[in-house]
Amino acid sequence: MKRFIPYLLAGMLFGFTLVKSEAASWYRIMEMFHFQSFHMYGIMMSAIVTGMIGVQVMKRFTGRASLEGTPMEIPKKESGRYKFVIGGMIFGLGWGIIGLCPGPIFTLVGMGSVGALFALLGALHGTWLFGALRKHLPE
Repeated sequence: MKRFIPYLLAGMLFGFTLVKSEAASWYRIMEMFHFQSFHMYGIMMSAIVTGMIGVQVMKRFTGRASLEGTPMEIPKKESGRYKFVIGGMIFGLGWGIIGLCPGPIFTLVGMGSVGALFALLGALHGTWLFGALRKHLPE
């Protein structure tokens, strides 16, 4: 059980950051979709830059063990396929409809939001449905 403490602490820090930066705010998300504010775009751009730096750091240490002791590897993605574009469009459509992406859903559920709980249940159902239908979908 102790091995999960770093993940719990990282998740709590992530949730705290989402709340304090207002990235878990439905109003901020709607401002972004209506092109009324740069706030969320700035958060996303800083996350992209941080992620790019993090991936480069991880690539330099490939072969070192993760917290579980398994070697860290970043597989190359296939190119020339549209499934990432289609998946991104579906993700964005869902995000625009409910006004939340997965990180803020968990954060808002932790804060006691009943509406976010229903969004989480819908996201979990969609994940289960994809797993059940995956073998019938084009790869």
